[in-house]
Amino acid sequence: MDVEEVAEELYGLRPAEFVPRRDAYVARAREAKDAKAAKAIAALRRPSLAAWAANLLARRREQEAHQFLLLGEALREAHRTLDAEKLRTASSRRQQLIAVLARTAAALAGEAGQPVSDTVLHEIEQTLHGVLADEEVAGQWSRGRLVKVPEAAVGFAEVAPETTPPRRTATPPPESPAPKEKPGRGESDARRLRDLERARTAAEKADADAVRRERELAEAREARQAAGQQAEQAADRVRTLRQDLREARQAERESAAAATTAGKAATTAERALREARRAAEQAAVAVQRLERHG
Repeated sequence: MDVEEVAEELYGLRPAEFVPRRDAYVARAREAKDAKAAKAIAALRRPSLAAWAANLLARRREQEAHQFLLLGEALREAHRTLDAEKLRTASSRRQQLIAVLARTAAALAGEAGQPVSDTVLHEIEQTLHGVLADEEVAGQWSRGRLVKVPEAAVGFAEVAPETTPPRRTATPPPESPAPKEKPGRGESDARRLRDLERARTAAEKADADAVRRERELAEAREARQAAGQQAEQAADRVRTLRQDLREARQAERESAAAATTAGKAATTAERALREARRAAEQAAVAVQRLERHG
């Protein structure tokens, strides 16, 4: 069994369809005595709804996905080299593009019969942020194999800068009082870049916190709704059991009454049987007498 083909098929399915189909392939591999394939397929994890929708975007919109991956490469490269101009250019496209692609992914999910909530839409956006920030996440997404929403990306701290702009300081002329040092252009650029990065990091952290709070609120609301549904189901079950108990008690009373009636009928029948036998014996004696005198 070709595990790669199976994985490609499974990650193209809706999340609700993933586990039954995966387990069917595992059973088929075991029947074929292919223990290695069975183990590999069983290890495949079902994607979350947001990860699946993001995967769907990579699968169905290959051109847009390719351009987005290039943007991620540009952002990571700009951070490594501390290229302020490239950072400004790439960052200005980032937020707008993520919002557009997240809505596209949500629309594709709806077309596939799996509409998503606003909470899931935010998780798709968080996933796309992770694709830009993390090369490993980008690789999984490009293959349509993401399983879960990556941790909120805060800046590009995991990418170590390669170079730092040089510092230049003014040298005072000979035999002149040393002037007050002023930051050179390189130092000023580096400081502005650091300030820019700190501001961007703070903004992204705030966005990530907002997404997390919204997700927690949605989860709390879903939990409350689920608890309410469970309470209603329990109440329905109690009402059903009470009705069953009433019907059982009524049946018991009716059975007891029927047993009493049957007992009386049996007693009456036994009495009638005894009287009939006695009458039959008397008739037999009378017949014998008549025969002897006849």
